[in-house]
Amino acid sequence: MGPKRKSLSVEELAAGIRRGDRALLARAITLVESTRPDDQKLAQDLLQALLPATGNAWRIGITGVPGVGKSTTIDQLGMNLIAQGHKVAVLAVDPTSRRTGGSILGDKTRMARLAVHPDAFIRPSPSSGTLGGVTRRTRETMLLVEAAGFDVVIVETVGVGQSETAVADMVDFFLVLMLPGGGDELQGIKKGVIEIADMIVINKADGDNLEQAKRTAADYRGALNILIPRSATWTPPVLVASAVENRGLDAVWEKISEHRAKMSASGELQARRQAQAVDWMHSMLQERLLAELTAHDDIRRRIKELEEDVRQGRITAPRAVDEILQLIRK
Repeated sequence: MGPKRKSLSVEELAAGIRRGDRALLARAITLVESTRPDDQKLAQDLLQALLPATGNAWRIGITGVPGVGKSTTIDQLGMNLIAQGHKVAVLAVDPTSRRTGGSILGDKTRMARLAVHPDAFIRPSPSSGTLGGVTRRTRETMLLVEAAGFDVVIVETVGVGQSETAVADMVDFFLVLMLPGGGDELQGIKKGVIEIADMIVINKADGDNLEQAKRTAADYRGALNILIPRSATWTPPVLVASAVENRGLDAVWEKISEHRAKMSASGELQARRQAQAVDWMHSMLQERLLAELTAHDDIRRRIKELEEDVRQGRITAPRAVDEILQLIRK
């Protein structure tokens, strides 16, 4: 065995992260991902100490159907931003990673240039397998990378379903990537994802796909016209781009910059972040209460019995919840 790693105080960790020490940043992220109570206490003390150094980054969420080119887009957009003087962190939200075993190697190879650039940092989601656990750690990791000086944080949704909404609830700007194609494909897109999008980009608009991409963009503009926008200040634009050819991504960033300027001027950016912080508090409260609840053997055992009673139709769900609450009060 090698020498035991020296334990650091919260102050030493915080100072190292503010200096941009990548090794200490990685240690801090491991801390927030730990489920040990002592690690969790240290992690929360560290986040509180770093809080004044957070909140200055551009928080951008990116989602899209499989094969749309998310990784290629993030890799190219990230390299463009680094060339402009930005430092870019990429965090992945993947609630399915418990089944797939995580994708650390995949994330590094899919974003080959960012993975090795000193001004970039890539971190996949931990393999907790639950959306709540993954997003909590992603939010905490976001604060850590902001404190370390990364001024653009891209959160990529890798999973499906609720992960899009969860990511939209932790970022300032939510970008949805789509493939060229209209008609039935357009009908098949989940309305909910479109409703929370701040911008739609038709990717892979190159070669024979270019004209079809333009037609698809026109279809989406028509679809967006009948939806009520999330913000009175911002109407979601629809652009076409080719990440492979690095065309259209400058226009994408211009729109993200325009959105930030308008939302900051109207006060909506601050209001959105404040609402997100309160929502985070409530979701963590629910998570902690459930953890406390199931920590008691007798309550956990009775919940299992009640689950079976509900499953078999012997008792209603409200009656089962009442009984659990009575157990807690005792």
